[in-house]
Amino acid sequence: MTDLVKLTVDGGIGTIRLERPPMNALNIEIQEGLRAAAAEICADDSVRAVVVFGGEKVFAAGADIKEMAGMSYVDMARRAGALSSAFDAIARIPKPVVAAITGYALGGGCELALACDWRVVADDAKLGQPEIKLGVIPGAGGTQRLARLVGPARAKDIILTGRMVDAAEALRIGLADRVVPAADVYATAVELVAGFVDGPAHAIALAKQAIDGGLDRDLAGGLAWESQLFAALFATDDRAEGMAAFVEKRPAKFTGR
Repeated sequence: MTDLVKLTVDGGIGTIRLERPPMNALNIEIQEGLRAAAAEICADDSVRAVVVFGGEKVFAAGADIKEMAGMSYVDMARRAGALSSAFDAIARIPKPVVAAITGYALGGGCELALACDWRVVADDAKLGQPEIKLGVIPGAGGTQRLARLVGPARAKDIILTGRMVDAAEALRIGLADRVVPAADVYATAVELVAGFVDGPAHAIALAKQAIDGGLDRDLAGGLAWESQLFAALFATDDRAEGMAAFVEKRPAKFTGR
């Protein structure tokens, strides 16, 4: 891990906290810290849900431009894949993941939020992909995840103009899932995922996998993918417990096995 990315676990919920004030600029050390945190979460069965949080003042205002400014094409050609895959490591966590956004989620910060399953946004927060104003494009998933989330026309508007999106618009277009006062962002994010802590971990993981993996398939391929994952869950203890509890008219007690 790194001092710039901290992972804590409380009650089955892991919090990935960015610690690079004042703006949590996402330099290479943070990128690799995110990758390491994702790997640790994936290996720890006691973590059942995740909150990504930048702190009370700012989520992440973008990449470390000073670090990038001196890079050549060759330098970035070597680094771009690692940059994208660090954020993709968050997206591939097989557990519910929510971004708790205060202040700004811009550029790489917005891309990190897009890698999460949901976004809880402060009512005074600003989101956006301003890379076009630097003469580049989003390079860590922004052009792909944003278009899938809000549609290609809205994504082009946000990316080509580089404008900021306020919380109200983010909620309206589906970029935000909940908007709350800034002081309530982290608690609301925890509340959003708390219900998954005692849930059927394998079913939750495969539901995420079915949805995310089906987006690039045609309907027939997606249905076949879903069928494979559905059948796989019949090898789990939680499936047996869930169905037994239903028949016996009692609450299920899932173990994550």
